[in-house]
Amino acid sequence: MLGLGAAGVAAAPVLQRGLESFLGAAAGKDPTGLTGLLPNGGGFRYYSVAASVPHKGAADYRLTVDGLVDRPATYTLDALRALPQTRLVRDVQCVTGWRVPGTPFAGVRLSRLLDAAGVRPGAGAVRFTCFDGTYTESLTLEQARRDDVLVALSMRDKPVSHAHGGPVRLYVAPMYFYKSAKWLSGITVTSKVRRGFWEERGYDTDAWVGRSNGRDDHPTG
Repeated sequence: MLGLGAAGVAAAPVLQRGLESFLGAAAGKDPTGLTGLLPNGGGFRYYSVAASVPHKGAADYRLTVDGLVDRPATYTLDALRALPQTRLVRDVQCVTGWRVPGTPFAGVRLSRLLDAAGVRPGAGAVRFTCFDGTYTESLTLEQARRDDVLVALSMRDKPVSHAHGGPVRLYVAPMYFYKSAKWLSGITVTSKVRRGFWEERGYDTDAWVGRSNGRDDHPTG
């Protein structure tokens, strides 16, 4: 019995990675969305609001920064990797109820990209678009400048996988996970907040975790 227990412990990480890989691949080819209802070995669930999402890598990925800025820019994946990276370890909380504790994310602070672009007077918000062609999100400019908001290139100390929104996604640590837009392709500085995909369908625009329990802007974990 002890031997079987030890073997199970040793095999668990391999089985977890295998299950996650399988569900990630299945989710990308599942027109029904039913795979999104299944948790993988790491506790995450796969969501997409588009029928399919193209895969992008170093050769064809681009992130644009534009809108109310003095210096619009376009970043390749290599250019983002060359910038100073920040690593955060926080709990990930989905508004549907599941949570994955102590999840490392690393990437470029969004505030760094905004500073490089030179935000103009009159700007009050940032809008995010995604290369799935459907999903959008927004933050106020004050929220976007927080130290715990990243343009994330890695998740759990590995490059962000396609299923998790890679190669680049947004990570907004203190808010419910729907604010952390996957497959990030555009950052547009605007005068005011425009409701994102889920906000148009009734979700909170200010999605602080635990808001109903009296919490406001504190990160989870």
